[in-house]
Amino acid sequence: MATHWEGISNEHKFKKATAREKTRRIRLGSVEIGGGARVSVQTMATTDTRDADASARFAREAAEAGCDIVRFAVPDMLAAEALAKIKRAAPDVALVADIHFDWRLALASLEAGVDGLRLNPGNIGGAERVREVARAAKARGVPIRVGVNGGSLEADILAKYGGGGSPGRLTVPPPEALVESAMRHVALLEAEDFRDIKVSVKASDVARTVAAYRLLAERTDCPLHLGLTEAGTFVAGTVRSSVAMGILLAEGIGDTIRVSLTDSPLREIAVGLELLRCLGLRDGGANVTSCPTCGRTQTDVIATAAAAEAALGKFYRENPGFHARPRVAIMGCVVNGPGEAKDADLALVGGVDEFLLYVKGTLVSRHPAAEAVNVLIAQLRNFAISQPD
Repeated sequence: MATHWEGISNEHKFKKATAREKTRRIRLGSVEIGGGARVSVQTMATTDTRDADASARFAREAAEAGCDIVRFAVPDMLAAEALAKIKRAAPDVALVADIHFDWRLALASLEAGVDGLRLNPGNIGGAERVREVARAAKARGVPIRVGVNGGSLEADILAKYGGGGSPGRLTVPPPEALVESAMRHVALLEAEDFRDIKVSVKASDVARTVAAYRLLAERTDCPLHLGLTEAGTFVAGTVRSSVAMGILLAEGIGDTIRVSLTDSPLREIAVGLELLRCLGLRDGGANVTSCPTCGRTQTDVIATAAAAEAALGKFYRENPGFHARPRVAIMGCVVNGPGEAKDADLALVGGVDEFLLYVKGTLVSRHPAAEAVNVLIAQLRNFAISQPD
């Protein structure tokens, strides 16, 4: 049976975990990327950038949800000009202008005060235009992401690697094609003595994405932005993105990420943060364990777990000084509930329309289901306050 891994060498199918790759450090507004800085989370706004008020509201919401960097599409000059107002109204998140087809939009976005540019060199208008943008970005100290996608490579690279297909035969460009395109444009920027560069080589499937980033990590010390392009709807996109980026991050590859979903950008942020937390690359937030429920449960565990997760997220956003990361269990019945509660810092174990509250493995109280989440948050405050600095 054919798979996405066909044509990819064994060297890039399987690789042992390593220490984090050494990459150069760049700064995107107040966000440091690469060189050992924490892995940052990005998303892309779905608002019309020309609607500066709506776009600024979204940028603030994204920042409150834990996002570090928000990218805005810049389809025309009105959008580029709106970035100045968005930047003033949303100062707590780094803003990136996403540029395609017209280098003049990049220059206008720089004038508007953006913190970063994302260029797809394959469609920006030629080498001289890229150099012109590099000179302007260097003058302002603004980094550039060379963003290469499998669907928009240069014609000569497609011809070299047989990508793009022919009538009746569909082929896709291999990882080597993505990396060649990226390194071509990194060289173009570096020839202008421009080094504030990060790079992405996104494909729409796990195999090519993993292989491309592994190759890229061998070729450059630029910070790498990880992601799959067109990853899919919430379930499919979350799984594909988590598999690909989980593999790479566990191998020490990647300095900033975006989970691309056909869904709300706020859900992209939530998935990205949880991915980093699972790998120990992001602090903050509670580590929630919850059971899948079964016929033994006699209260609504699914709703309670969702409400608890939302309340915990809100708590940490509103209390950035609390760094404790307690283990929280939301369990449905007496089969596994008490056992999980013993291993948790805080736990809710379901009864008949009620939850039993455990603290550090000890049963302390019973509460109606409707009150359980509020009780949990009250206990979290006590837990966080009691932790050493």
